[in-house]
Amino acid sequence: MELAHFSFPQYLTLACRLLLSLVLALCSVQASSATNETDKLALLAFKAAVKDPYRGLASWNDTIGFCSWYGVTCGLRHQRVTVLRLKSLGLSGPISPHIGNLSFLSEIHLQNNSLVREIPPQVGRLRRLRLLQLDNNSLAGEIPRNMSACSKLEVLSIAFNQLTGVIPTELGSLSKLRGLSFYKNALSGNVPSSLGNLSSLQILELTENNLGGSIPEDLGRLTSLDTIIVGANRLSGTIPSSLFNLSSLTEFDVLNNQIQGSLPADLGLTLPNLQYIGIGMNKLEGPIPPS
Repeated sequence: MELAHFSFPQYLTLACRLLLSLVLALCSVQASSATNETDKLALLAFKAAVKDPYRGLASWNDTIGFCSWYGVTCGLRHQRVTVLRLKSLGLSGPISPHIGNLSFLSEIHLQNNSLVREIPPQVGRLRRLRLLQLDNNSLAGEIPRNMSACSKLEVLSIAFNQLTGVIPTELGSLSKLRGLSFYKNALSGNVPSSLGNLSSLQILELTENNLGGSIPEDLGRLTSLDTIIVGANRLSGTIPSSLFNLSSLTEFDVLNNQIQGSLPADLGLTLPNLQYIGIGMNKLEGPIPPS
């Protein structure tokens, strides 16, 4: 059998390649460890900021890895936090700004707690975020404008809180948004016409705020819209004719506003899928068209 022979230069080249591979592997492990530590510290900062009367976060300690902590889901490849599911735990206190360091986060479920203060603007750094549910807390302050940077966002639901200020026009750039709910807050100003750019939007819930002005004609461009609920505000003007061409609508509620005008006679034809329409307590005139 003839054995292969390596010259000294060939041997040196092979040794250098092996050494380089080892160095790169070690650097990769160290980098992964560093980023994983960032996630762990961010979670611990979240825990430190809240009160946890029912000990839902009792597992958040060094006895197990943070990917096994209650409510935490990590990706299999990088072992980074991808989902934070902490709904209905009785948590109170503010949301730590360190949540913005969880750069792989795609879902945040914090609904049905007693969280207070503002939504930290650091949430706008979460470029992988697809779902943000903060319903039924006591969050106050304004909606961060930089949330428009969360370009993958599909669901933004902050209903039943105490948010003030206006709906940021910047949210109109969230082209993947399917559900938007600011139901029962204290938002003021107008409904931004930029919401007409939300081409994927299916559900729009703005009921029980202090919104004024008219319903934007631009909402008539939302051809995927299934539900529009804007009752119990201070909206005026007429219902845009473009809304009556949204054949996908199943629910349309403008109850308890100051809307004028009348309903089109062919309403039943242009909105064939409509199951509920709320128009009472307005200034509308004329008959209700037959279905």
